[in-house]
Amino acid sequence: MKYIFLIFLILFFAINMGASGIAPSFASSYGGRLIKKKNMYILFAFFVILGAVTLGRNVSVTLGKSLIPQECISFNAVLVILGSASIALFLANIFKIPQSTSQVTVGAVAGAGLYFSHLNFKILLYKILPMWFILPVLSYFLTWLIYRRIYPPEHDNMHIYQRLFSNEKKLRLLAIAAGCYVAFAIGSNNVGNAVGPLFGAGIIGVNLGLILVSPIFGLGALILGRGTLDTAGKDVIPLGVFSSALISFVTATLLIFASILGIPQSLVQLNILSIFAVSCVKDGHKCTIGKELTKKTFFIWAITPLISLSLSYMLLYVINKM
Repeated sequence: MKYIFLIFLILFFAINMGASGIAPSFASSYGGRLIKKKNMYILFAFFVILGAVTLGRNVSVTLGKSLIPQECISFNAVLVILGSASIALFLANIFKIPQSTSQVTVGAVAGAGLYFSHLNFKILLYKILPMWFILPVLSYFLTWLIYRRIYPPEHDNMHIYQRLFSNEKKLRLLAIAAGCYVAFAIGSNNVGNAVGPLFGAGIIGVNLGLILVSPIFGLGALILGRGTLDTAGKDVIPLGVFSSALISFVTATLLIFASILGIPQSLVQLNILSIFAVSCVKDGHKCTIGKELTKKTFFIWAITPLISLSLSYMLLYVINKM
């Protein structure tokens, strides 16, 4: 019975991750009407799987072994970690705010580590948390600096503007390719959020876990991804072809860098901060920051990892007192 419940949790968690991950992958192309929905879902699933099997191991090891000792990750602990992270992520999806699967998972693992008094604070405080702040800031400023070079079109940058937009078809293909690049980055980082705890408990090997879990992301994107797509691709700022490709390239590159280092990183936040940068160039910082959606997004981002951590700690406390 416990294994049936575990399978259900993995499915629920991975489906919600897929729903959250489709937005940073193809929201730009979707908002710019560059790709059909059917093709978008197929490409997303394929490149998530490819990213998982090639670069997904490091993040899985961090969550299953480095952040808390493997001896602390029992079968019940896995259920609590995945359940707590799933609930926190599901709440974000209900509010149609793309949320970080990495941050809610780290929160759940940290809650377990705090309960067992074996949390590796060195990795959390000096490796993971600094990158959670540094990389989104880099995403914002890199996008802002590059996009500011071509928008608005003026005398000094007109030659750049004309060269970029002289071939619309190539730009459209570039934006879609960049979306595939983002999906690959998601596979390299976010699939490990589900596989890591399973590996830590000795339930499944890393490589097999990555192969089995990654296809479920595509299913989640298909079932629950529409709301987050609309939020990221349409509600924040209408996106053009060049901005779509730029956002995808910047955010995916930063996430793959984090994956190589074994850091569970939020692609969602990298992506949204990059979109905010485009909005700031077009509408100004004051207008973008003052939007109700912006305030709602940052609020959900702040509380969901704390919800995940608290749930994990309290559930382990209750289970061990029964």
